[in-house]
Amino acid sequence: MMMAQRSQAMVFATALILGLARAQNGTGSVTDLASYMTHINATRNDSSPVVLNIDTQDTTKRNATAPYLYGLMHEDISHSGDGGIYAELLANRAFQGSNWNTTNLPDYNGSVIGVSENTIEPVAPVLTAWNTIGNGTRILLDRFHPISSAVPTGIEIDFPEDATGEHGFQNHGWWGMNVEPQQYNVSFYVQGNYPRNQANLTTFTVSLRSNLTGEVFASSTIANVSVPFIDSVQLFTTLHPNCTAPNSNNTFVVSFDGEAIRWQTYYFSLFSLMPETFKGTPNGLRKDIAEAFYDMKPSFLRFPGGNNLEGFSPQTRWKWNETLGPLIDRPGRPGNWGYYTTQGLGLMEYLMWTEDMEVERVLAVYSGFSLDIWGVSGPSYPLDRMPEVLQEALDGAWYTRVACLYYLSSMLIWSTEIEFCMGNITSKWGSVRASLGHPEPFDIKFVEIGNEDWFSSTYPYRWKFMYEGLKAAYPNITYISTAYNEASASYGYNITIPPGVLWDTHHYEEPSFFVRGFDFYDNWQETTNQPGAQVFLGEFSALQIDTPSHVVNFSFPEEKHIFYPRLVSALAEGVYLLGLERNPNGKSAKRVTPYLSWKLTFGWYNWTPDMIGFDADPSHTVRSASYWQQWLFAHYRGTQSLPITNSEGDYNPLFWGATLDEGKNCVYLKIINILGDSVPLTVNIPQPYKSVNGTILTAADLNSYNYIYNQTEVVPKPLSIPASASTPASYGGAAKFQWDVPRFSLTVLQFDL
Repeated sequence: MMMAQRSQAMVFATALILGLARAQNGTGSVTDLASYMTHINATRNDSSPVVLNIDTQDTTKRNATAPYLYGLMHEDISHSGDGGIYAELLANRAFQGSNWNTTNLPDYNGSVIGVSENTIEPVAPVLTAWNTIGNGTRILLDRFHPISSAVPTGIEIDFPEDATGEHGFQNHGWWGMNVEPQQYNVSFYVQGNYPRNQANLTTFTVSLRSNLTGEVFASSTIANVSVPFIDSVQLFTTLHPNCTAPNSNNTFVVSFDGEAIRWQTYYFSLFSLMPETFKGTPNGLRKDIAEAFYDMKPSFLRFPGGNNLEGFSPQTRWKWNETLGPLIDRPGRPGNWGYYTTQGLGLMEYLMWTEDMEVERVLAVYSGFSLDIWGVSGPSYPLDRMPEVLQEALDGAWYTRVACLYYLSSMLIWSTEIEFCMGNITSKWGSVRASLGHPEPFDIKFVEIGNEDWFSSTYPYRWKFMYEGLKAAYPNITYISTAYNEASASYGYNITIPPGVLWDTHHYEEPSFFVRGFDFYDNWQETTNQPGAQVFLGEFSALQIDTPSHVVNFSFPEEKHIFYPRLVSALAEGVYLLGLERNPNGKSAKRVTPYLSWKLTFGWYNWTPDMIGFDADPSHTVRSASYWQQWLFAHYRGTQSLPITNSEGDYNPLFWGATLDEGKNCVYLKIINILGDSVPLTVNIPQPYKSVNGTILTAADLNSYNYIYNQTEVVPKPLSIPASASTPASYGGAAKFQWDVPRFSLTVLQFDL
């Protein structure tokens, strides 16, 4: 994610968010959008016929398609981790930190901390999401009874001397919580106050309730607990609702009989309310969001980011070893997007994510550069300290050998991320992985060195050091550079991409940029003098409408910004991806093209547009127009690219590409029409085929988009092909398939051979 937008991170809902929420609920019309588009400026206004000839016979003209189209990328932004795909339902479950934002102030250089939940110490713990039940019940933060060094803060609950009836406290979740028939696993730590409680036995009742009516959907009692006074005890139970709550405005409650706990005090910390997860993996993924990604048939996952990898300082970067093991040992950290992250979604959870979805892993490793509150620059490790960075990725034996080259052979090695993933159980970190329940290694085929390092002036020496050290240790891994020529204007350098290495390029642009870039990769290696280099399109989206200046405004002005992916987004991004698909070998061999997986919660956002929108209610989850474009491309990807000649007409407004699926013995022809009129199309295939069918993505307006309660405005639908064109006997030889390509549409035609 480009940190040019970092200063826009929002801590509290604003009038803008409320306005967007109204749009999400379907009020108004797309024609009322301040950033309404009538057409893509780069469109050639030509609806004349196009004739395509697909060569299915000359096998010498084919190329194997890129094997990793398409994939996922995840970074905890817009609460896409905590509160999002990480299934934990309780907000602020361990009182680890708080929200803040950055802003620009007069007379100060760069941005500074602005509004903060904790007004005394930004990012310090708060009581957000918690409140008491019963008159006189008191709640406050407690640091006298830490459950571990990683989780030093909890809450103190004091009950009054005249307590009667129900007393306790509750958590409101991440903008509410979903309640439906399933098992919810509950746990928390508790310790008693000896002078007040003495040796009393305590009964705890936990429940899920409506915050509006008080209706109890599920309840469980943990009875007659002898609560310890020296150390905390962790208690467990389960909840089993037998109905679905009418909405997500629900709470998690811990309650007591008031008369039984008069004058008593308890210390609580690290609560958890975990619903059933994707594929049942412990501490795993929220099912509806994970299933949306899984349904797309991804090939890989890039993790853990993103700017969130780098931190706002070297000390607060994403430290993989602090995300391992029991939650009680994970301190969390102030993330890069205005909120504290629990790191419940840690390295092991990411690895299990890839295993559950059966995808390859693209592991991003810290490369010695961190961002800063100031803006899009920050500190870099000097060359003589780069071994400290490299040590996080290499095993001891290899690192010692590499370090000798830099006269640092005496340095001790403690952290070895790749060894944790790939090492056998006899290695130091492989044995740690095995102790966490996964003795089998996770194979790592791709390692990305840093993230958007063109924000720094130091990537040339950092890239060289990290690449050479990693390559010496793990020669079979494919490495990814996060910069090529992006810093040529600001810092005066280009990175030479070695053969076989990928360049991670990011594009947040106007629709016309993607249309004009259709042929960018045709001769990329030759025009850039990067022989053998490969391309990884790591992040992309149509961010704003076409403007005369073509300059993208990252402050998201309403009259320019595309807040939710529209049909125009799907079409423009699809054209760009078609350009990539038709260059699987030679020009940009073994390309990896990911799917932008940042997600929007309707209660908080850092960045838009987003592929999936969500809140606490799974029925509100929105798969965007851009999501469905990538879904189509991922579902219909052949194994061999096929040559196409156009004997009539040319690219723009029609764009096309064809592949052969050898397993299904069929041809996929992808056709995108960015014009506001239909275009007559004739397709010639020089061999008989049995049938043809199609799937189309279109909508009533170029600006149509999906939103809550109208999630199907822009979705793929079966194509209605005229009966005269679908008679099997008419196909093959000199016969022609003829069809008018609808306006503003993306279509996949499948010819069964």
